[in-house]
Amino acid sequence: MEAREATLTRETKETKIKVSLTVDGTGASDITTGIPFFDHMLDLFAKHGVFDLTVQADGDLAVDAHHTVEDVGICIGEAISRALGNKHGVTRYGSCLLPMDECLVLVACDISGRPLLNYDIELPVELIGTFDTSLVEEFLKSLAANMGLTLHVQALATGNNAHHLIEAIFKGLGRALDMATSIDPRVQGIPSTKGTL
Repeated sequence: MEAREATLTRETKETKIKVSLTVDGTGASDITTGIPFFDHMLDLFAKHGVFDLTVQADGDLAVDAHHTVEDVGICIGEAISRALGNKHGVTRYGSCLLPMDECLVLVACDISGRPLLNYDIELPVELIGTFDTSLVEEFLKSLAANMGLTLHVQALATGNNAHHLIEAIFKGLGRALDMATSIDPRVQGIPSTKGTL
């Protein structure tokens, strides 16, 4: 099977980002965004998705982290989409019910070509260190839009620790995407009665 990988660069007046991603990886990551908590979450995403992921981002962090987080989501979504190519043989659907101590998060996805984010999470705090927790939704929205992904993220038990809750989201996202992007040897061509995704 041809390697499912992609490298891309995005440069705007607000950010300069380079992303390399291998779908069938080992979970290795090298993440530098200038936002330590976000770097940690992307490491978890790669590890639990068994993706190889490199992210080098230089953004306007003197303003805030919004543009960097959003644009990294754009790049990772686009990189996965490119790496999947024609999507022949993919499982298409993936889900994970992930416990993280007192938190329980459901992440379910469909590589449908119809981008949508249904985000049902109430975070107990607005900041973790200097990280604005509302940016988790912005990241997911950008990733889904640029991958053509239908994505549902729901907290079934939240507790009061935002770090645990966000960690569960990123780990669950990795595992759900690992399932959805995996090759099912029984699938011939595109896994859709429409013949396209």
